[in-house]
Amino acid sequence: MTTSTAPADDLPGAPAPERLLVPGPHGEVPLRVHRGSGAGALLWCHGGGFVHGDLDMPEADWVARRLVERTGSTVVTVDYRLATEGTAARWPVRWPVPSDDVLAAWAWTTGADRPWAGGSTVLGGASAGANLATGAVLRVLAGDRPLPVPAGLLLVYPTLHLDGPAPSPELAHALAQLPPEQRFGADVVRSIYGHLLGVQHLQEPPVAAVPGLAGPEELRELPPTLVLLSEVDGLRPSGEAFAGTLRAAGVPVQVHTEPGTRHGHLNEPEHPGAGRSIEVIATWARERTAAGGAG
Repeated sequence: MTTSTAPADDLPGAPAPERLLVPGPHGEVPLRVHRGSGAGALLWCHGGGFVHGDLDMPEADWVARRLVERTGSTVVTVDYRLATEGTAARWPVRWPVPSDDVLAAWAWTTGADRPWAGGSTVLGGASAGANLATGAVLRVLAGDRPLPVPAGLLLVYPTLHLDGPAPSPELAHALAQLPPEQRFGADVVRSIYGHLLGVQHLQEPPVAAVPGLAGPEELRELPPTLVLLSEVDGLRPSGEAFAGTLRAAGVPVQVHTEPGTRHGHLNEPEHPGAGRSIEVIATWARERTAAGGAG
């Protein structure tokens, strides 16, 4: 999973984002609002394995700035609570706390009085953030919160399965060339979900926490979805399998695998694949945010 690093400030002309605290069921949720000049908005959730990440990391800050530049839409980033924040506390942070924070951010972003309310609003994230974005939509569809369904769902190298599909022989060979900590094998993925859920809840996890458990019937009302994958990534089969289930459910889905990249490539702005992926995302997002309401 991607981890926090210093922000990539290679857009010196971009205005500073607005920093806000919005109410949530577990306390205030920090947001940064990167305002665009056009219609529509994107709520974006960074990755980090549910235990790392912040709004300064390139996967949050650089991505938001680039997407504002390339789409003209407003991008809101959310600093959801991390599982590690509760390790020294009496009550550890576990699911659904990060999901509740994302829903609180979504409620604010889709408010009728927002300047971008004339366009559509989409929801997305990277890695663990993509998991939280998907789970938030499933909870909205299940009636958990009286909130609008996004106009689109953006999933970048997502983790969606607790026990995901095995990689192809070709992918397995490519993964074997990476250091062990960058392969995201089955044991690592289970430990990631153990942080989110608590190991005692891994046997019967909620579908909204592990969206790969959902079948076509449960996914048929999801909005049009872009699944963007890193080429050499142990989580790539999870994203591919989820895209297949979306197709079986009749959901419009676009899959793009970025050549020559490993997991977390949006956190490496200097990598050519990061810039190429931004263009793919921007093209898709412009089509989703051009007009209409939040859902």
